[in-house]
Amino acid sequence: MQPTPRKLTTHQKAVLIQVLLAFPDQQVGVWYDPSANDALSYAKDFLMVFKVIGWKVEEGAPRETFNGQCTGLAFVVCAQGGLPPGAEALRDAFRIYGIEIATIRDPTGNVNAGDFVLAVGREAPSNIER
Repeated sequence: MQPTPRKLTTHQKAVLIQVLLAFPDQQVGVWYDPSANDALSYAKDFLMVFKVIGWKVEEGAPRETFNGQCTGLAFVVCAQGGLPPGAEALRDAFRIYGIEIATIRDPTGNVNAGDFVLAVGREAPSNIER
């Protein structure tokens, strides 16, 4: 049986827009794992939300998410930095829906301090609560 493709509901998009409007001028990138069937469309949902609120967005780039170590959603942040406030708000909003987002420190140096990337990996195994 094929898993249901991940997507943001209209309600989730509206909540995220309301929450994230409080954090203008955020720089964000979106990566997706090309081996995950639904990752591109799920990434596009986030791109739409980020563009609507006026964030500076680096278009979704296909990228193996750290050799498959990342499943579900993950924030990629500067190796020396923490989550910027906009990412913290996004994480907290998703907790309302029982969705956890991992945080990965970027070993490549591609993410600047104060910025973050939302990485969409393969769907987390069904035995892990999201």
